[in-house]
Amino acid sequence: MSIAPATLQRIAAAAGPGGALTDPADIAPYLAEERGLFRGATALVARPADTEAVAAVVRACAEAGVAVVPQGGNTGLVGGAVPPENGAAVLLNLGRMRRIRALDPVEMTATVEAGCVLAEVQRAAADAGCLFPLSLGAEGSCQIGGNLATNAGGVNVLRYGNARDLVLGLEVVLPDGRVWNGLKRLRKDNTGYDLKQLFIGAEGTLGVITAAVLRLFPAPAETATALAAVEDLDAVLPLLARLRAASGDTVTAFELIPRLGLEMGARHVSGVADPFAAPHAQYCLIELASARPDGGLRDVLEDALSAAIAEGAVSDAVIAASLEQRAGLWRIREALPEAQKHEGGSIKHDVSVPVAAVPDFIRAATAAVTAAMPGIRPVPFGHVGDGNIHFNLSQPPAMDRAAFLAEWERMNRIVHDIVAAMDGSISAEHGIGRLKRAELAHYGDPVALDLMRRLKAALDPQGIMNPGKIV
Repeated sequence: MSIAPATLQRIAAAAGPGGALTDPADIAPYLAEERGLFRGATALVARPADTEAVAAVVRACAEAGVAVVPQGGNTGLVGGAVPPENGAAVLLNLGRMRRIRALDPVEMTATVEAGCVLAEVQRAAADAGCLFPLSLGAEGSCQIGGNLATNAGGVNVLRYGNARDLVLGLEVVLPDGRVWNGLKRLRKDNTGYDLKQLFIGAEGTLGVITAAVLRLFPAPAETATALAAVEDLDAVLPLLARLRAASGDTVTAFELIPRLGLEMGARHVSGVADPFAAPHAQYCLIELASARPDGGLRDVLEDALSAAIAEGAVSDAVIAASLEQRAGLWRIREALPEAQKHEGGSIKHDVSVPVAAVPDFIRAATAAVTAAMPGIRPVPFGHVGDGNIHFNLSQPPAMDRAAFLAEWERMNRIVHDIVAAMDGSISAEHGIGRLKRAELAHYGDPVALDLMRRLKAALDPQGIMNPGKIV
């Protein structure tokens, strides 16, 4: 299916000067998904520079009945920003909308456009003596619009919440081309439905986020970071509870790293080294942060870990004594996805269960996939403090990569069945996109799915906004 040349010309004109790409060579970089699982096609990439041009593009598409696929930094992992292979959609990339419209360090808000790279927003907040706490591996290239459209999580959810918890207001282009200006900076607004929450996490299926009012926080004046080694998963959550109580709940990150993941990183990723003399089963990367420069966080962390070691709950621990050492500890965690690429095929699961169920989930899922495929190498890691585990499976060393990846759906079903039995979620922070659409249909509550479809039909009756994603 192709879009009529006259329609393409109209949409290109709506995108404004320099706002349309039509050469296949220029379009190609926008069509591939991060993991290489999907590759779409389009005759036009619209790259408008302001909200009015976004609205004009969407309005032109609506009048012609042409589908629109919004795209941010294209760092998503579920195919949510990839156009369909038939070329019947226009790709709408927000990368030129990069203005920080306002930043108020007294009010603690920043009003930014959707194309702002997350790291740029973090830097702007830091320059003003503030913190924007959303932080994830792709922050150097992902964009705020995409972060909000997918309700991104990251390493600081434990302290600050998901992306939806960091938003006060939105500006959204609706499927008919109208602009909803919801850029309010209010902390309290009880005037009916909280419309912004409809679009956060909707993956562009209900409208195009063009700008947002973000919550800022006082910049940390003191940080303390440690890596604690434990032998038993059942020791992990009590350690978190101990640290939260001892520090006055200043724990910003609490990440689980398995021994196998550390070994993979040390083998393949520069800068990763085991800081301990002996191997241990699990590691917890811990970070405390406070806006007080004299909070004594290092002493708090040292005392709590020493007590845990004395009780036998923790085997060993190392506390960063410098920014370089802190970076080295974080490098172990950040290198996990990269390290797995060097170990052959990897089947991914981005899941969450109630925090208290994390140890049981990891044990049950590990036993189940190992029984189903002897030699498989589970690498469960991630945001244990908020119940989000990236339960990734590396192929058996002697197995063919393609043969292993052909087992993706079977492994998904094994793991997701356990997640569902624990009242968890098959997508903790990556979204649904194309990759998990069938899984959502399989596991989703029928009433919830019906409400989603009704909402989609009400806001997008033509079905032109990011079709084929979520529902």
